[in-house]
Amino acid sequence: MRPVVLRTARLELSPPTLDDADAITEYCRDPLFERMLTTPWPYEREHAVGFVEHVVGPGWRDETEYTWGLRRDGALLGMIGAREALRDVGFWLGAPHRGQGLMTEALRAVCTWLFAERGWESVGWEAFTGNVASARVARAAGFRFTGVAPVNLPARDGSTPDGWHAELQAHDDGTVHEGWPGWSR
Repeated sequence: MRPVVLRTARLELSPPTLDDADAITEYCRDPLFERMLTTPWPYEREHAVGFVEHVVGPGWRDETEYTWGLRRDGALLGMIGAREALRDVGFWLGAPHRGQGLMTEALRAVCTWLFAERGWESVGWEAFTGNVASARVARAAGFRFTGVAPVNLPARDGSTPDGWHAELQAHDDGTVHEGWPGWSR
């Protein structure tokens, strides 16, 4: 499949390229990533290059993983991806761009595309327990909290610690659902 570009009111979502490697590297060195994400740590430029060359391109080509860079005025702000095998999404946003609703906007666009173009009936989300920012994005995008269970995507050390899980159904209208723990507000 050829990569797809999505547009929202404030963003362009397009596959990251090698030209983005320096920005990816800078953002992924955020100490928060060490605790909350499965990205390599410490994060080096070679990791960004490997991600673009061995995950992004092959993922689109083989229709196994769809990855977009969030861009505003051409500048890379973060990343969002969807995995066919798990029918889920994962995302991160560079620290300077958080708190503006940008990831929620991107997540809604990606889910709309997955439902309409890929025929998914639901989209899953998970995060390590404690990743409140990610949970707030999922909640704001209309996902329903489904509970605490071991994560599907292993941590760096191969373990599968407890994580928070949620799901968005194709028929959901994007409104915030009851049932999210108090910390997600």
